[in-house]
Amino acid sequence: MYLKTFILLFLSAWVNQVIGQEKTNTIPKFELGKDLLLVHYDCKTDVDDLHSAAAFATLLATSKYSKLNYHVVGGTYGMQKGLYVPPEALLDLAFGSQWSDAHNNYEEVLNSVTQLATKTLNGNGAIWIAEGGQSDFTFDLMKALKKSTAAIDTKRIHVVQHSDWNEKVTTPKKLDYVKEVASYHKIPDGNTAHNGTPGFRSEEIVPWENNITDPQLTKVWKLALQLGNQYNGKEGRYLNKAIEKGGLDFSDFAEVCWILGLENLEDASAYFQFVAY
Repeated sequence: MYLKTFILLFLSAWVNQVIGQEKTNTIPKFELGKDLLLVHYDCKTDVDDLHSAAAFATLLATSKYSKLNYHVVGGTYGMQKGLYVPPEALLDLAFGSQWSDAHNNYEEVLNSVTQLATKTLNGNGAIWIAEGGQSDFTFDLMKALKKSTAAIDTKRIHVVQHSDWNEKVTTPKKLDYVKEVASYHKIPDGNTAHNGTPGFRSEEIVPWENNITDPQLTKVWKLALQLGNQYNGKEGRYLNKAIEKGGLDFSDFAEVCWILGLENLEDASAYFQFVAY
């Protein structure tokens, strides 16, 4: 009798502990209409950001995400060496006024993005950062937010990173700060499929034209491919072999998919079927 009671009490305590851990480990979901999505592209020196930007623009054209509260920042690179991949023409075409050029106007962009983030936080929303590069700009953004609003809950700033390389070329002290102060989410690499996030790098040709018939999006993708081929491996820039072979690489976009609950998309082909027009 006593043994049976002890076992029941033990099992009850164990179940409660597991439930408590699950609640503690639950990751908040992005709230459409309330939260702000910041999409950061380093654009140095890999051309994959060009394809990633086109993929994001394609998602924004769907009815569900057409009113997504977002802002794109180009030029958020860290301490790595190498030449910049100029994305201005593409980002203008894809996002219009909803992107900022940190490469050419760093302080001005930092101030404007800080204001955007502050507005969202003051409205009880959260900030989600898809880190398509390093976290140096994010570090400066968090410092600026804490300076402007001392009582800010920085855990409402979610930083999502998929790349070991991006972490390695972020200024170490800045990365440590972001990991400690923000809600930092390291997710599986978006270059590889079947690992918990989409695998958006393909060395094979992906017939995206079969699913994308919108004239504006067609222009966006053609320009992304053109610029990618123009700068891929040129003048010491990183040579993206998938793109060299005629494939696609929008691996950084896996972070956006994870944030928006689309992490079950398998690969590039599945994505184009998902957004088919």
